[in-house]
Amino acid sequence: MHAILNQPIKNLAFSTTENPHTSFADFKGKIIVLYFYPKDNTPGCTIEAKDFRDLYTKFLAADAVILGVSRDSLASHEKFKTDCELPFPLISDDKEELCHYFDVIKEKNMYGKKVMGVDRSTFLIDREGVLRQEWRNVKVPGHVQEVLCRVD
Repeated sequence: MHAILNQPIKNLAFSTTENPHTSFADFKGKIIVLYFYPKDNTPGCTIEAKDFRDLYTKFLAADAVILGVSRDSLASHEKFKTDCELPFPLISDDKEELCHYFDVIKEKNMYGKKVMGVDRSTFLIDREGVLRQEWRNVKVPGHVQEVLCRVD
């Protein structure tokens, strides 16, 4: 079963850099910006994370929380978070539960070889836990500003 636009999302449990026992219910009453990215400390992912960081206070002012998700470990996330000075939690989805629920695992072509990887995607979840917007196959330039406009 996948997340469906304009429907409540499933209350999945996950581990973040701030809390090893978290679920979507912990954010009820807040707008959630859930963004999936392929890998910590890679060029596009670093730019995207820093873009979210740079507009973080504006997201907070709109009563939104930002959650970054990749398949990297919490240890990798901690280093990435420190290196980029990220003020928001990162989710380790090493078992790909969130990735599959939000249907972001796609076939990619890496150096001529087909691999399954995370399709850069962002999801906007409202205060009641309903999926309201999705951006798939995201191109980094301008994306975070576009998400912020939709949150405001």
